[in-house]
Amino acid sequence: MKKSIERFCNREREFVYKFKVGRSQCLELKVPLKFPVQENASHLHGRLMLLHSLPCFIEKDLKEALSQFIEEESLRDYDRDAEASLEAVKSGEVDLHQLASSWAKAYAETTLEHARPEEPSWDEDFADVYHDLIHSPASETLLNLEHNYFVSISELIGERDVELKKLRERQGIEMEKVMQELGKSLTDQDVNSLAAQHFESQQDLENKWSNGLKQSTAIQKQEYQEWVIKLHQDLKKPNNSSLSEEIKVQPSQFRESVDANGRIYEEQRKLEESFTIHLGAQLKTMHNLRLLRADMLDFCKHKRNHRSGVKLHRLQTALSLYSMSLCGLVLLVDNRINSYSGIKRDFATVCQECTDFHFPRIEEQLEVVQQVVLYARTQRRSKLKESHDSGNRNGGSDDKAKNADRNYLNILPGEFYITRHSNLSEIHVAFHLCVDDNVKSGNITARDPAIMGLRNILKVCCTHDITTISIPLLLVHDMSEEMTIPWCLRRAELVFKCVKGFIMEMASWDGGISRTVQFLVPQSISEEMFYQLSNMLPQIFQVSSTLTLTSKH
Repeated sequence: MKKSIERFCNREREFVYKFKVGRSQCLELKVPLKFPVQENASHLHGRLMLLHSLPCFIEKDLKEALSQFIEEESLRDYDRDAEASLEAVKSGEVDLHQLASSWAKAYAETTLEHARPEEPSWDEDFADVYHDLIHSPASETLLNLEHNYFVSISELIGERDVELKKLRERQGIEMEKVMQELGKSLTDQDVNSLAAQHFESQQDLENKWSNGLKQSTAIQKQEYQEWVIKLHQDLKKPNNSSLSEEIKVQPSQFRESVDANGRIYEEQRKLEESFTIHLGAQLKTMHNLRLLRADMLDFCKHKRNHRSGVKLHRLQTALSLYSMSLCGLVLLVDNRINSYSGIKRDFATVCQECTDFHFPRIEEQLEVVQQVVLYARTQRRSKLKESHDSGNRNGGSDDKAKNADRNYLNILPGEFYITRHSNLSEIHVAFHLCVDDNVKSGNITARDPAIMGLRNILKVCCTHDITTISIPLLLVHDMSEEMTIPWCLRRAELVFKCVKGFIMEMASWDGGISRTVQFLVPQSISEEMFYQLSNMLPQIFQVSSTLTLTSKH
């Protein structure tokens, strides 16, 4: 049957159209067409009119004739195909039962009434259950249970750090003894061999603790989700007397974090200024702006030295986890998608200190991002190769292809990837924005990749209900010597003006929703510099003025 189908497909037929010009001259148009015709009849008609410079008075008639010809010839092919299929069934070439089964399957898959209902997702069900409980009297118990799990993981991490510290100290002493004997009884090869052994020992110990923490968090996540589902089911049961005891908060039961290892985060004095602005061409929208001197990770870290049992600073974050008012944070990272160095490592460390009961671990999310980037770069590289092969060969295209091959696992400045979190103190979404050393120079413009990356991040915020976003104002997390007062003022002015334009542009994206934008400056910046930036902000944004009403006596 396949052979008969192939015989009728890709057959060429000639379309003939005759028309008169004037009273006596008769012209004939012949066009070979391959069936089945893949192109739209109207598009084909337009191409024929333009290619052969046909007169306009035959346009309508030609279109009707062409459409009729394609329809008639296609029907003839379908009839021939049907006759060939019937003959194949009659001759026994095709199994009748197999053909009927395939027809029934195709009909069931393409007909809505036979479609299977979508199976409920465990993640969606758990999200609905958690959202109901966190807005119920059981919310206090949920947060305290999360806090207990957090303290448990923190203690394990503390033990790991102590063990690693002891190992490094012991290895340091061994290396000092070896270095003293270098050139006497030992050679460079002995030193290298000992260094390799030390490195292997550290890797083995780190892998051991990593697997242990991974297993502990998996157990906690399973226990937590099962307990939440059970509690929700019990709440639906009428006259359940055990519920009041189950959700009753008993502060003495809650574990407090142990600070014997000195792992409590010190809270430095924060400087903060808040502003209310109105932006928009005609219909103005109110937004809240905050200028803070703080560490970016302060919005992620849990305050383990609070002895209040229930973590109140986590309550709002938990309440809005499955809402339309999410909180986001912008982290400036390098072009490698990992958590091995710099702020990426610090951020991953904070994420690992508390089990995420709703989303995959940070390592799993980064692996997914790596796979997506690899696929995108592979597709882009194949397209570059095709254009290079078909186009003119020159040095520039060679360099571009080589760069694509060499950096296919890295992202470019201005690009960003997103991770989701439910275990951080005050944020739900982290935007990892790729920047290079160019952000430390004083000559970036509004078209710099970092600035355009901020624009795209704000656009994602509009389309995904992120109403609070924290941005590093100077596009750096740490100050350096070249970042003088004039440098800071120029950079702040650039970011303020660009963000103002982006916020006004938001109105066309989301219809004008009130948002909160937090501008963060490094903690090492001086108070004088902070207040200069604070005075600059109302000069760039239209700050709402207050009215004082007094009554006349």
